[in-house]
Amino acid sequence: MNKDEVEKLLHEKVESGETVSPVLPEGVKNYLIDIDGTICDDIPNEEPERMATAKLYPDALHTLNKWYDEGHIICFFTSRTEEHREVTEEWLNKHGFKYHSMLMGKPRGGNYHWIDNHLVKATRYKGKFTDLVEKEVTIEVFKD
Repeated sequence: MNKDEVEKLLHEKVESGETVSPVLPEGVKNYLIDIDGTICDDIPNEEPERMATAKLYPDALHTLNKWYDEGHIICFFTSRTEEHREVTEEWLNKHGFKYHSMLMGKPRGGNYHWIDNHLVKATRYKGKFTDLVEKEVTIEVFKD
C-alpha cells in the first residue's frame, strides 16, 4: 500500500452516525518501529551529528521493506525530536527504507507500558529482525 492508500484506510469512519477510530482490514498490521538501537546504531539525541552516519542493521531493512510490500503500514516511532527529522528522513531514504510515516518525540527511557482502546501487540527487539512468530506468554491486563 502506498501513502495515499493508507490515508484512505485511515480516513474518517462513521458508524451509526458517529465518527469512530478506523480499524484496519483483517491481516493488515500497523507497525510502529523504533529507530535507534532497532534499525541502526543506538544514537542518543545528545549526539545528533552521528545520526547521518549510523550503521544500518541490514536485517531490519530487509524485513521492514518485506512487510511494506506485503501491504502492512510502516510508521517509524522515535524518541528523536523534530529537529532530527530531516537527517532521519535522509538516512532512511539513503538506505532504501519504505515507510508511510514517522512520529517524532516518543517518550525516552524505555520500559513502556502502553494503554490504548485498540489492540496493541509489543515485540522487544533483541538484536535481529525476522518475521514474527506466535508465542504464548503471560501479560498484564486490566481487571474485569
